[in-house]
Amino acid sequence: MKFDSFLLQEGKKIEKAEYEHVFRQGDSDKSLYFVQSGLLKVYYSFESCKKSVKSFIVPQDIIGSLTSTCSEEGCSFSLLCLEPAVLIRIPFTKLLQYSQQDHEIANSLIDSLLKLSMKKERREYEFLCLSAEERYCLLADTSPKLLEKVTQNDIARYLGVTPVGLSRIKNRVNNR
Repeated sequence: MKFDSFLLQEGKKIEKAEYEHVFRQGDSDKSLYFVQSGLLKVYYSFESCKKSVKSFIVPQDIIGSLTSTCSEEGCSFSLLCLEPAVLIRIPFTKLLQYSQQDHEIANSLIDSLLKLSMKKERREYEFLCLSAEERYCLLADTSPKLLEKVTQNDIARYLGVTPVGLSRIKNRVNNR
């Protein structure tokens, strides 16, 4: 079976409004989500009321808390819609069950998980090996539309700097 057909047949289409959460950190959520439309933010909350942006999710991305889907723990992060979004929700157990019976679905699942793994690896490299200014320039080069749609506070949280630090980086980059 084609993966897209499987999603339409077995998944549930959900629509979320701007600033509506799909799930929150600590919730139990045993599903994966395939984004059809919208822009979403993945973030961590800390006891000090501080937030850190893990990533931004765009159409054709897959997202879910594997910690929650594969264990009895809650989601390790929150997922918030930054604009209206349409998602296909599929229980992880159903996806695993079908992938054991259908090689095409299994291969699609592997491809999706590899894509997610590579995205995480790139993000880790950026944080460990690039300066904040280099991370900003990379984001501006690879995702210029994201810079137009996302608040400066969220961009700063994504880059791991303060909003003031982001303003200084932007000034340095623009003055070159």
